[in-house]
Amino acid sequence: MSVSAHYQHTVAGPVIFAGIGLHTGEHVRVAVRPAAADAGVLFVRTDVTDRDNRVPVTADAVCQTQLGTVINNAADVRVSTIEHLMAALAALSIDNCVVELDGPEVPIMDGSSEPFVQILDRAGRRRQDVHRRYIEILAPIVVEEGDKLASLTPSDRFEVAFEIDFTSQAIGHQRVDLVIDEDSFREELSNCRTFGFVRDVEALRAIGLARGGSMDNAVVIDGDRILNPEGLRRPDEFVRHKALDAIGDLYVLGSPIIGRFEGVLAGHGLNNAVVRALLANPRAWRVRTLAMELAQAG
Repeated sequence: MSVSAHYQHTVAGPVIFAGIGLHTGEHVRVAVRPAAADAGVLFVRTDVTDRDNRVPVTADAVCQTQLGTVINNAADVRVSTIEHLMAALAALSIDNCVVELDGPEVPIMDGSSEPFVQILDRAGRRRQDVHRRYIEILAPIVVEEGDKLASLTPSDRFEVAFEIDFTSQAIGHQRVDLVIDEDSFREELSNCRTFGFVRDVEALRAIGLARGGSMDNAVVIDGDRILNPEGLRRPDEFVRHKALDAIGDLYVLGSPIIGRFEGVLAGHGLNNAVVRALLANPRAWRVRTLAMELAQAG
């Protein structure tokens, strides 16, 4: 762990990008701007002018988890599909920033976190002279729903394991188990795309979802076939994307984790459920400030 990991970071300067929302199909323009230490990640809906348009990222702000993570504020201003950007912010150790957007949904880009990593690389990072606070897992937290499971258990580093099992031969049974830091996220997970089945598209669009989905921003499966002409970026791209999602969903805690996450057949709902279960059990975790420990050791 580098010395810079002991301190909070924000983006060094503003960066602007635009794209289409996966579920709304709307074109959205986004600006990521620096924020003060201890500010956390704040979304601002610049298209909303009649009520509070600031939506801070917290575990309690998550209001919907169907095929994406949605947050809202007390005025019911919502921001959808935050998880891929949140995963990039987590991996690049961006603790504090303001994300301004002129629509209801973070653009899906190519369906992975890689475009967000590239955007944040353009912005650069600035170290802030405030110690970074980590959430250290002290005791197991397990949430189960039928055959699905999400857990947080003690570890001396941040680990993510995920397991999926689909009847489609295009996916089948897949498992990934990684120690997560910036390098491993960039190399092992960041370019892994979201995925969906042709059979579900019409039903999803009927309830206002997947209106912007295409083979430009998702791996599309029809039965046992992958329809994307370019194929997969990795043989196990599907489970790696689920691990990416989990990293973004966990970062609604507002601090990086020292501990192990494991998901079995889980999704955004169970990811958020284990976060809420952790916060509801204060004996299962503590806040660690590594810079203070380094000073004491010296």
